[in-house]
Order: sequence, then structure tokens, then C-alpha cells
Amino acid sequence: MERLMQYVWQHRLWLQSDMHTVDGRRVQVIDPGLLNTDAGPDFFNAKISIDGRLWAGNVEIHVKASDWFRHGHDRDDAYESVILHVVDRDDAVVRRHDGEVIPQLRMPCAEDLNIHYTRLLSSACADLPCAAHISGMPQVQLCSWITSLAYERLYEKTDRIDQLLQRFAGDWEQACYITLARCLGFGKNNDAFERLALSVPLAFVRKHADNPQAVEALLFGQAGFLEGTLPDEYSRGLKREYDFLCTKFGLRRPESLGWKMARMRPATFPMRRIALLAALLGDDGFRMLQRIVNITDIDSACRLFMPELSNYWRTRYNFGTATQTALASMSRSSALIVVINVVVPLMLAYGNARSDTSLTDRAVELLQSIPAEHNSITDMFAAAGITVRDAFTSQALIQLRRQYCEQRKCLYCRIGHRMLSTAAIRRNQ
Repeated sequence: MERLMQYVWQHRLWLQSDMHTVDGRRVQVIDPGLLNTDAGPDFFNAKISIDGRLWAGNVEIHVKASDWFRHGHDRDDAYESVILHVVDRDDAVVRRHDGEVIPQLRMPCAEDLNIHYTRLLSSACADLPCAAHISGMPQVQLCSWITSLAYERLYEKTDRIDQLLQRFAGDWEQACYITLARCLGFGKNNDAFERLALSVPLAFVRKHADNPQAVEALLFGQAGFLEGTLPDEYSRGLKREYDFLCTKFGLRRPESLGWKMARMRPATFPMRRIALLAALLGDDGFRMLQRIVNITDIDSACRLFMPELSNYWRTRYNFGTATQTALASMSRSSALIVVINVVVPLMLAYGNARSDTSLTDRAVELLQSIPAEHNSITDMFAAAGITVRDAFTSQALIQLRRQYCEQRKCLYCRIGHRMLSTAAIRRNQ
């Protein structure tokens, strides 16, 4: 409730005709101030007229006036500059240290506002409580919000790359390697793949890049898939090679990486994705970054992540029994996911690092040229009236669902804001 009150104050959604202090003085808000997310009063540098007298200072908001004492503000000098105490329930009088009463306002809000807000927050995560309002939102506002969300998601990915660059002293290939490995987890095994890649330094891989079996041995051994009884001579050979390399490099295998295989299609088994990573690493010692920044179209981007696998893995999903037909290293739909999550963010991060706007523009254009992803999230928003044209839009909707809907940050979503502010405007009229 207090967060809703802060939102109402920040966005001027109160009923102006009823703005009076509890002792009857008329209040006019000239500037609501700046929202403070740290310690201290809720809003800094507000400007308020009380019965025609101008006040400048801070504003504190509470559900109950007595919360002033419960939170210890009466003993905190930081609250001496409060010029207005905004409350829902007027159950106490608050004063400054010298005994002067701080003006107090019961903020009147539209009844619909709290109803809509409660509805937004109380709905189950699988629901989209604002669905009925999306179709009525002006297209220019909706397009603007989708664009902001898409860039927000892109820059979250580039921030992860920047963190890797800091960790590895600006080594772009190492950052590219970790980013690619994480993506090959395809959601369920992202963390496990990232921990695997971190446990196998790229420098070790490059020493044996001309030996595909050695690269596979490093990865499968560190992943924990060469333990116990192995089904064939190939896997036992990898085990012997891994034992040698483990001693040579002083490797320590990570404790349980938490691999997930339940309800997964064979093509997405982690063993097969590790074989794909090995093929990409063993190609030329993994000199991937320059290839990525030179990409200009979707087809060449997809081909980059669809290499020929070793003979053993061309007909297997796991160690053991072979299939009767050869298998593609990766489907085009899976390759497009890699392009979305690896190529585009790396191209954008590299362009930003070098102030190369042609490269950053190409990264965004590439994302806009990729067909939209189809999943439960995009289907949900499409049913609510949003046209999902391309991957730029589908990525925006994933960001909206993950970072706003599921975390119940409706107050910070432009759709939720319009839904609430429309209720307040109707009441004011």
C-alpha cells in the first residue's frame, strides 16, 4: 500500500479537489520531488503551497501516521526537513524536534486505483491481469514501451559480457567462449554450461585444438560424464585422455554441476551440446569474435554454429547406441536462439566498446530481421493483442514477463501505469 501511495504521489494521481491538510488547509503540489530509493524521506526537494504559503523540502509517506514513530523518524535528524507527511490513516500527530507540528495530508485517491492495483498484484503468475487493457493502449505508446524493453534486455546481456571482460582482463575471446557455452544450456542448463566453461580455460583448449578427441575429453571429463561404467571404447578412450590432461593441467573437476535432462528432447541433451561446443572450440582454437562482428545476415550467422561434429557424435545423442541416420549438429531454430543470445549481444558490446555505431546498428537490425520466437510468453501477449513481428519484439515481451509481470512490478510497467492512471483520471473527471 505504501508503494502504491508513493506511486500516486510521484505521478500526481490524487484528487486535487480534496487536497487539504488534516486541519483544513488547502494543499497545492507544485513539484512532488524526486523519489528516494535509499535511506531518508521518500521524496527530496518537493515544492508545496499550503494555504498560499510556499514550502520547499522533503515529503514522507506512510500508510498510518503512527508509522512515523514505529520507524523511528522522531529520533532521526534526516526527517527534520520534512514539510509534509502524507498518510492514508490519520492516527497520530507528528512533530519536529522543536515541537512544531509537521503538516499532515490524507491523500485522497480514486477507489478504482486501489482496486486495479490489487487486481494486478493478486493474480496468479500464469495470468496476465492487464490483458484486457493492452488492446486499448495507443500503438505509439505500446511500440515505445516494446522498444525500451528490447533495449533493456539487450543491455542486460551486454552487462554480463562486460562483467566477463573485467574478470578476464579484457579478453574478448574468453568472454565470447563463456557466453556461447552458457547459451548452449538453452535455459535449463545455462548455469551448468557456464560453470563448465569456467573450469576449462580457453588457453588449455588451444594447446590441443588440433586434437578433437582431446578437446572433447577436457569438456566431458570436467562435466562429470566420464565417470562410472562407460558403454564403449570411444568413451573409455576419452576417459584415459581426460585423466592425462587433468594431471597435465592440474584441473579440478567442479562439484555437481546440476545437469538437467528430464523432459528434454534428445537433440537438446547436454552431452550432445557439449560435443557441439567441442567442435566449435577445436575448429581453429576458437577465434570466434572476428567472425561474429563480420556477420551481416541471418544465414551466415546460423552456419557459424552448425559445424560438422566428430564421427562419433554424428549418429549419437549420448554415449552408447548409435542412431541409424546422421544427425544435424544443430537445428536452424536452435541456431537462431544462439544468434539472438550470443551474436547480437557480443556485436552490440563490441560496437559500444569501440564507439562503432555502424556495428551497434547492425546488431539491432540483425535482431529485427530474425523471425519472432514462439513460446508460452509470446503466445500470451499475442492473445492480448500485441503483434509479435520479429525477435526484437519477442525479446521485449520476454523481458516484460520475466522482469515486470512475474516480479509484480506493475507500477514500473507502462501498461500497468496507464491502467492505473486511467482509473485516476476517470475519477478526477
